[in-house]
Amino acid sequence: MRAPAWLPQPVRRPLRVVRRYWRVISLRLERYTAPLRRAWRRSLQVRVVTLTLVASSLLVGTFGWFIADRSADILLNRAQDEVATSLERKVKWAAEQLSVHPQAYDAGLPATIIDTANTLYDGEQAGETGTLVSLRAEHFRDLRPQTVPSSVDTSRLISPELTHAVADEVRVAWQIRTAEVNGHLTKYLVIGSPVPAQFGHLELYYMVPLTTENAAANQIRTMVLVTGLALVILLGLVAGLVTRLVVTPVRVAARTAQRLSAGLLDQRMKVDGEDDLAMLAAAFNQMAANLQRQIVRLEEMSRLQRRFTSDVSHELRTPLTTVRMAADLIFSEREDFDPAVARSAELLQAELDRFEGLLTDLLEISRFDAGFAALDAEHTDLVPIVERVAERLTGLAERVGVELELRLPDTPVIAEVDPRRVERVLRNLVGNAVEHGEARPVQITMATDDAAVAITVRDHGIGLKPGEERLVFNRFWRADPSRARQTGGTGLGLSISAEDARLHGGWLEAWGAPGEGAQFRLTLPVRAGDRLVAAPLPLIPRDRTAEVS
Repeated sequence: MRAPAWLPQPVRRPLRVVRRYWRVISLRLERYTAPLRRAWRRSLQVRVVTLTLVASSLLVGTFGWFIADRSADILLNRAQDEVATSLERKVKWAAEQLSVHPQAYDAGLPATIIDTANTLYDGEQAGETGTLVSLRAEHFRDLRPQTVPSSVDTSRLISPELTHAVADEVRVAWQIRTAEVNGHLTKYLVIGSPVPAQFGHLELYYMVPLTTENAAANQIRTMVLVTGLALVILLGLVAGLVTRLVVTPVRVAARTAQRLSAGLLDQRMKVDGEDDLAMLAAAFNQMAANLQRQIVRLEEMSRLQRRFTSDVSHELRTPLTTVRMAADLIFSEREDFDPAVARSAELLQAELDRFEGLLTDLLEISRFDAGFAALDAEHTDLVPIVERVAERLTGLAERVGVELELRLPDTPVIAEVDPRRVERVLRNLVGNAVEHGEARPVQITMATDDAAVAITVRDHGIGLKPGEERLVFNRFWRADPSRARQTGGTGLGLSISAEDARLHGGWLEAWGAPGEGAQFRLTLPVRAGDRLVAAPLPLIPRDRTAEVS
């Protein structure tokens, strides 16, 4: 993403730097995380174990936080109850001590307040609770609040909000506060209560350290954390073991299926036990056995069919030769016969030509099926081949009113091909285009680059319906089932042409649309054995592409 052009140059330069660094970081992250992403995509066990760890971590973390929080609340409530009970007794005792002073300005009242605070603190110190005591008198502005011990600053512990609740609202209130004691932060439970007195209002504050409760809460959190972590690890191990029990047979089935697809039909899975996985293995083995039987049966049928076709084609050659000789003799003397007999001689000659062409095609197909077809490649100029094919089909084109248009390069197009097979392919393509051209021009175009040569044959006839571009290369398939065309071929020409193109390592493709004609493209590598990547000519005609765009 580029920076907007309206930004000033001092702003655009840092944006480019940031974008460059971001690209580098993204590339490094992709490189480092590539193994993880690959393992996530390819391993079902990794996904199951990872999802189990994530889900169990969330569940254990939620329950652990709930348990630790509830434990801390229980410890705090217990400490609060104990302090509240103790405070209630201390408040009664302090009220009794101060009841001897009915007036606010008695001379001995300040000393009594100080003695009361010291006595309360001494009692707490004897119990070694570390409790701080603060006794405040409302009517003595010159008497600072009595806090024991004086070395601890309680101004941060007794907040204005707590003082307001105790002094103004006259009720017991508490807060959790933190103060620094001997260089360490200590959490205190600060609870205050009004002290009833005849001379005015007093407030008694107890500041109880929660050191023991905090230590217990921390121990509980640590125990919950360690237990939860151990539980998550155990769940991950259990998930890995359980998943392995399920994934291992699936992996074995996948490897066995790959071997079966590679042609190793005797591969089977090991069946252990009687559980669902054993049933899966047994069903897989049964399926593999059925497939093996079907494949073997089909291969045997195909072999017999190929042998039958080859044998019949060869056996028919001998009687066909004899019949051909007799037919040629009758055809040469047809001018001396009656018109009806002469016409019969012409029909006999034409049908013998078609029969001989069918036998030739069947023999060629049988050679392809048996794997005996060989490529006799040599460096050949393809331009004369195309011109020769067009010249030989000119008579047929003139009879049906089709014009052949050649669009060939001016320079020679040299490729390492079998000229006989290429000429046969072009003869089939151009002959079909003339037959189906509907008296419209047929264009033959050739183009080449450094790696490939492409030849397209375009007609403007009835065209092909959707899906028929894949069927035209099937044996004995016809777009016109009535077979009422001029030439009436055997139905094997395009199939043989596709085999010839494949033998060269090339492509033979078709395109067509109803009423818009069809185009066939033959693509051959310039050097025999090279792998094709692209064709110099498009499969869809340029005029058709322009109309669509």
